[in-house]
Amino acid sequence: MRITLWKALGLAGLAGVAATGVVAARAERRRRTYTPDEIRARLHERVART
Repeated sequence: MRITLWKALGLAGLAGVAATGVVAARAERRRRTYTPDEIRARLHERVART
């Protein structure tokens, strides 16, 4: 029973790491789709809000 628990914990950890990687990759893809002009405009908007 003890080995089964460790296997389950290991699999849960692997699933967590994989899910984190997927989220990070998706965010990176979203960032790369912006043109330099869009990035500049967003930064100017952010500065104007503060």
